[in-house]
Amino acid sequence: MKAIKIFAITGSTRKKSSNFKILKHISQYIKSDFEVEIFEDLDKIPHFNPDLDTENPPKEITLFRNKIIEADGIIICTPEYVFSLPGSLKNALEWCVSTTIFSNKKTGLITASASGEMGHEQLLLIMKTLEAKFDDNTQLLIQGIRGKIDADGNIINEETEIALQNFINNFEDQFL
Repeated sequence: MKAIKIFAITGSTRKKSSNFKILKHISQYIKSDFEVEIFEDLDKIPHFNPDLDTENPPKEITLFRNKIIEADGIIICTPEYVFSLPGSLKNALEWCVSTTIFSNKKTGLITASASGEMGHEQLLLIMKTLEAKFDDNTQLLIQGIRGKIDADGNIINEETEIALQNFINNFEDQFL
């Protein structure tokens, strides 16, 4: 049986961010039928320019879009910056607006930040606009993330561990 490919996007450009650690945690606890690739190169995505999008997009964009196309599912885990999505994540998603690559793509959405409410709201709205397939069971807001995960990426808060396991189970259920 072919592995189910998951393309996981961290919304932070910081190496070893809490969001990266959560995606690593998910990749370790997701069933063996799944193959998770974590994308950490948001800082290499050029600024969105509609003029470049029409005929020959930059190679970084073609590679990014192809990863989304080839994936059976997507997980995005992002912080909230200044009550919004990080600009780098929003920029990457803007490169996808003129396509249908997210249409009906099974998607899991996590916002893990200090507060995260407004950023999470915006993430849900953008992904709904891109026609990604998610519901209440495949989206999660984790507030106060820095106190819930240690430097090694271990979840040290029982409530968060349970919420993440429920998220993983619900995300997996879409495919099985």
